[in-house]
Amino acid sequence: MFGVSLSQLVSPTSLLTASSSWCCSRSRLVVKMAAITTVNHGKSVESVVVRPPVHPTYDLKGVIKLALSEDAGDKGDVTCLATIPTEMEVEAYFLAKDDGIVAGIALGEMIFNEVDPTLKVEWYKRDGDNVSKGLKFGKVHGRAYSIVVAERVVLNFMQRMSGIATLTKAMADAAHPACILETRKTAPALRLVDKWAVLIGGGQNHRMGLFDMVMIKDNHISIAGGVSNALKSVDLYLEKNNLQMGVEVETRTFEEIHEVLHYAAQNEKTFLSRIMLDNMVVPQPDGDIDVSMLKEAVELINGRFETEASGNVTLETVHKIGQTGVTYISSGALTHSVKALDISLKIDTELALQVGRRTNERNYLEDGSWTEK
Repeated sequence: MFGVSLSQLVSPTSLLTASSSWCCSRSRLVVKMAAITTVNHGKSVESVVVRPPVHPTYDLKGVIKLALSEDAGDKGDVTCLATIPTEMEVEAYFLAKDDGIVAGIALGEMIFNEVDPTLKVEWYKRDGDNVSKGLKFGKVHGRAYSIVVAERVVLNFMQRMSGIATLTKAMADAAHPACILETRKTAPALRLVDKWAVLIGGGQNHRMGLFDMVMIKDNHISIAGGVSNALKSVDLYLEKNNLQMGVEVETRTFEEIHEVLHYAAQNEKTFLSRIMLDNMVVPQPDGDIDVSMLKEAVELINGRFETEASGNVTLETVHKIGQTGVTYISSGALTHSVKALDISLKIDTELALQVGRRTNERNYLEDGSWTEK
């Protein structure tokens, strides 16, 4: 299977190469991910690799090692050590237990490689593909001990990423022609992984952190003594330090929008690139939303800057917001309260299907799909 090295996918300045002891001690590791996948009918096709977002210091391999260490502790998997012969080989299948968008396939393969480079992983789906409840969408073959050691860490990442990608896909489709963005409301230390899942789901990334974009929010404005003062300070800082990056300012009223536009008209070399329109989506008693204020704000800005709607964004409201002409819609819900997609890794697939018949309201078929009883 042709591979792409992990260093090609994330910032090379942050990657570490070290020995590992998840299964056995070994020398230098090279973590690879598949660039080719195998579909159900056996024909290999090129895989579209969704690259993770760029971060100058984030250590993705370190996060993988930390997750494995969290599980292994100081003694390793004592259950596996007690019950599984070291050299026994098995084949395990990934089984979708929900409908949704699968994500984390590339990351899952990195984890398997970190645990045991001899494991052979095949996928019938790619990151960003739909999976249906009961579908077998991939398999891993090799040492049983290694597979079981890696299982929970792989699934934890894939389930969370797939949940994020599934919600992102639904919101991105509904938001069109506006683009859907996540926020910095991500799981601590998992921001790159969460934002990677957003990309897989068809969304776009907002700023990665505090370092890659200037975002002037309400507290900055209050401390600076107003919108104009804050913008002026930012322009001076960026010019003095010879920095080129996007600048966004939060506005909450038409008065603030007018002040921003007036400042920009008086300062043609401003770095300002986007205006956030915060909480201009007004919930109604009947559960609907009023977007007239947002639409008026977009018309007032009239394409002079990108616009971003924030606040009261849900799967139910995002379509109406997207029709106002706003450029972007940001939603913290994509990552801060996501429901994980249920995925299993089963060595004895037949038994898993039998349990599925017993515990679910729909029947599994032999090919892994199921129908209503």
